[in-house]
Amino acid sequence: MTTPTKLSPAPVIDETARLLTERYVFPEAAEQLAGLLQRRLAEGAYDVDDAEELARLVTADLQSVNGDRHLRLKHHANPVPPQQGAATLESIRRDFDTSLGGAPRVELLDGGVAVLELAPMLFPLEWAAEPLSAALTLASRAQALIVDLRSNRGGDPDTVAFVCSYLLDERAHLNTMYWRSGERSEQSWSLPHVPGARFGGSKPLYVLSSDSTFSAAEELAYDLQQLGRAVVVGEPTRGGAHPCQGWTVHPHLEATIPTGRAINPVSGTNWEGTGVQPDIPCAAADSLDHAHALALARLAD
Repeated sequence: MTTPTKLSPAPVIDETARLLTERYVFPEAAEQLAGLLQRRLAEGAYDVDDAEELARLVTADLQSVNGDRHLRLKHHANPVPPQQGAATLESIRRDFDTSLGGAPRVELLDGGVAVLELAPMLFPLEWAAEPLSAALTLASRAQALIVDLRSNRGGDPDTVAFVCSYLLDERAHLNTMYWRSGERSEQSWSLPHVPGARFGGSKPLYVLSSDSTFSAAEELAYDLQQLGRAVVVGEPTRGGAHPCQGWTVHPHLEATIPTGRAINPVSGTNWEGTGVQPDIPCAAADSLDHAHALALARLAD
């Protein structure tokens, strides 16, 4: 059991408000939220001495204006380094090492249909390229493929492009990211070449979704859906389309603030707030059986 962490809320709120004003992709909302946090602090709403409780209270307020689920004050049980992004990097490295690099399951079902589970994250590409390439190459020989994202909570947009590259025949414009810093836009494309073998762009492809599927995992589902490449089966996803960065504002607290927003080249918008809507809605628990049946029917045609 973790010992409650004593803290003074004012410096945490001041630094979080400063980061919001300087970094949040929506400047007007940033000003509104910074003002809200300072008002709540003055009212005594944050007069708690436990970091986890403060994180819960501040996160609720941060998400109260526009419902941005990437906007959080995140509690870490173990003290985290002060460097930007270090808190998140440390925790996801542990997940990477215990999940076969983010591809914990490759299985062949009846009828030549493969299942590839990507979980719990789409890890940074410099870590994940090797295990993902191995898993995708193994699955490339299947007659149909089901990509299971039901337990995937997000990750690296470069890894999204890497995975998509195995599921398409030709280069495709997947997404455009608008960044507040420098007001610049950055396009994401699938790769012209991949290590190993591609599943390709013509065999049946299904993506499983749940209400836990989030962030970069949603981008993977959305990109493939918008390109007409995959059928999404399951539940609407959580609805977070704003890539974020993390800043340590206390030894146990990290402010995660979206610094950009996704713009899909087909739809002209993204899945923020709405989630990715499945093509075949069903309970997440039933989606694998459902997708398998759809794949078998398609292969039988």
